[in-house]
Amino acid sequence: MFLVDTNVLVHAADRSSPFHDPCQAALAHWEGHASHWFVTWSIVYEYVRVVTHPRVIRPPQQALAAWETVDRVLASPGLMVLKETHRHSAVAAEVLREVPDVAGNFVHDAHIAILMREHGVRRIYTRDVAFRRFPFLEVIDPVAEASAGGVHERPARYRPTAKRRARR
Repeated sequence: MFLVDTNVLVHAADRSSPFHDPCQAALAHWEGHASHWFVTWSIVYEYVRVVTHPRVIRPPQQALAAWETVDRVLASPGLMVLKETHRHSAVAAEVLREVPDVAGNFVHDAHIAILMREHGVRRIYTRDVAFRRFPFLEVIDPVAEASAGGVHERPARYRPTAKRRARR
């Protein structure tokens, strides 16, 4: 059992991403398996937000095209969407005690981690190293996992836009 984070889905969809091939191969592999794997609704909507944003993906997808990709992925035999249960508040409080520096943009990642703990899912495939702050998660970078010779590339949430690259 594992969860797939937004950035893996984005890289799989973005043919211009340097991480497209390993993320697309991983997604294709998972889509064909009946064993359980997960996303959350927040991951699904973040995926649509990112791939339709003109400053992140060029050219951006239309919302309907992005949602058609979501529908295809959701139709995978083993995929399920994690949702809050009656235990959510208690699990959230537990996680926030363990990881007290949750704030700002990190709240979104915390919500995903909380849902994972709530459902007993420990493994997350992501390029986002911030998930390593949750001691109960096993964070796997599908790009590093697929790279030959164990060469790890610098993890990144999304590929920098031209404007961000110019500032470096």
